[in-house]
Amino acid sequence: MKTKPYRITVVIVNWNGKDDTIACLQSLQKINLMGHTLSIIVVDNGSTNDSVKVIKESFPTIFVIVTGKNLGFTGGNNVGIQKALEQGADLVWLLNNDTLVDKNVLSFASVFDDPQVGACGCKIYFAPGREFHHDRYKEKERGRVLWYAGGLVDWNNLYASHRGVDEVDHGQYDKTEETPFITGCSFVVRSDVIKKIGMLDDHYFLYLEDLDWNIRIQKSGRKTMYVPTSIVWHVNAGSSGRPGNPIHEYYFTRNRLLLGMRYASIRTKLALIREGFRFLVGQSSVRRQAVSDWLFGKFGKQYEPKKFN
Repeated sequence: MKTKPYRITVVIVNWNGKDDTIACLQSLQKINLMGHTLSIIVVDNGSTNDSVKVIKESFPTIFVIVTGKNLGFTGGNNVGIQKALEQGADLVWLLNNDTLVDKNVLSFASVFDDPQVGACGCKIYFAPGREFHHDRYKEKERGRVLWYAGGLVDWNNLYASHRGVDEVDHGQYDKTEETPFITGCSFVVRSDVIKKIGMLDDHYFLYLEDLDWNIRIQKSGRKTMYVPTSIVWHVNAGSSGRPGNPIHEYYFTRNRLLLGMRYASIRTKLALIREGFRFLVGQSSVRRQAVSDWLFGKFGKQYEPKKFN
């Protein structure tokens, strides 16, 4: 049965990443629309280079919103989400700027013919040469190394992870199915769900806001799905680096406490509190600040080393 047509708006946040953003937009221009209508919103999140000028000149028909300051992943996307809703989108698709999409990426729309589906995510590969373990793979395997093939949530330790990460794709995750966690790298949400549960929570600013959104969607009675026919490649550059970077260390530590106190079991909450107090007396000044800010209710954008400017 043919999927009904949807008005889809993709929201891409740019922060000094004009080259990645332009490559992403170029890949979007080559997709098969499959009868759907696709609109694109680029939110420039306070870039300090010539990103806005270059993007506007390269794609004069694309709607660009300039925030004037770095609102984080949550704030930047929320600006785009609000505009998408105002423009009458049926589906809002959050897409990292450091991604490239397959020509049939919009096959994800078919799952929304089920009214119980609230959101979905795509199968995501590492872009060729951007794998975590670059020397592990044969040349013919590059571009088929999985970055995300559905999500996993460890509620005992409060970690969300990617199923299949670092595996070469041999079709082992080719079933469309429910998943507890959709990554914010490529996250498609039904607009009426956003209107019901709200947008991304600005308390997070960066990291774990996607897990929070997944939980709220599920608590609203809607399903979150993984759609393997819809493929994205992640260049995996990242504006804030890999785990271990101070930005990641701060926001992940603080936001894990925020998320855990909202949704975890009593046992897990107690474990998180014990861990937090160990961080308060530990050697990492970044983690001490993260736990202190959580204790005193300092959320949103609170930490930005000079090298992150």
